[in-house]
Amino acid sequence: MFFLRTAAVSCRSVAAVRRLCTGHTACRNTAAYTQGQSPEPRIREYFYYIDHQGQLFLDDTKVKNFVTCFKDKQFLIFFFSRLRSNQSGRYEEDFPFLSLCGRERNFLRCDDRPVVFTHLIQEKLTVPFRPESLHMHPDSGRLYHPCTQRAGGVGLVRSALAIELSPHFVYATDESHSGQPTHFIWSGKQHRLTNELAEFFTSSEKDDGGYRGGGDG
Repeated sequence: MFFLRTAAVSCRSVAAVRRLCTGHTACRNTAAYTQGQSPEPRIREYFYYIDHQGQLFLDDTKVKNFVTCFKDKQFLIFFFSRLRSNQSGRYEEDFPFLSLCGRERNFLRCDDRPVVFTHLIQEKLTVPFRPESLHMHPDSGRLYHPCTQRAGGVGLVRSALAIELSPHFVYATDESHSGQPTHFIWSGKQHRLTNELAEFFTSSEKDDGGYRGGGDG
């Protein structure tokens, strides 16, 4: 069985990165925070951002690229396995997701979705591949796949993987590849696309194909 691997992509240890950034104050629109702030005894708060390639950064990292993203696999497994909707009453609008790690509150915003699928492979941080549930956004052309409900129910397929999967789509005979696919061929079987993920996109998202938490890149 094939599985979709979610993003597991830090040149330096997590603790070292946090030590460098703790105490740094940032302001995004109305959301002001200090990395490592302690709003109550023995509680620390950190703020993160994930881009459309599935790379995780401290939110206030000025240059976001492969060099500055987190790559410590164990930390990423720990972080994403605890990811859920932010219903903490803190930073809910600007950071819609939250990962609770012991006494740490890790707030997350994203360019599109908090879960980004990167590879078809079997290992940790995977979900079963459901080819019939793939959804190509009609406006942005981005590709999506179901993920856990606590992480939003829908994850973005990284562009490199989407390109790899694109030859398997089947379009109606009267449609060019600019139209919507109707089927997906996988393992010798033609799967009719259900378009079940369309319901996850609000009217505002239909304009740009992105998640409301986006901002950079």
